[in-house]
Amino acid sequence: MAEKNFYSHSDAAEKSRRDKAVALARYLWDRDISADDLAAMAADVRRKVARAADINPPSSDETWTVVSTLLREKAEWARDHPDHDAARRAHSGEKILWVKPPVQPWR
Repeated sequence: MAEKNFYSHSDAAEKSRRDKAVALARYLWDRDISADDLAAMAADVRRKVARAADINPPSSDETWTVVSTLLREKAEWARDHPDHDAARRAHSGEKILWVKPPVQPWR
């Protein structure tokens, strides 16, 4: 009989997922990447973003869902505290590396 891996549901695993999600959310926030931008990203782009942030890419969508929630919470907080240093984005110019603007049609 195969032994079950209970680590993925342990408190340690939950803390590890949360720590990874917080680090990813910080990286994305600094680059002005929103929860909606994240939701529109293909899985391969998400993996590249995680590697660029020096984070082992999450193996489940559960971690990305937490990242999205954190980004939404931070955006709400930043709207209420626009003058706070933590509401600023340190590397917003890097957004273009991950989120491509829509192509404008020729007229």
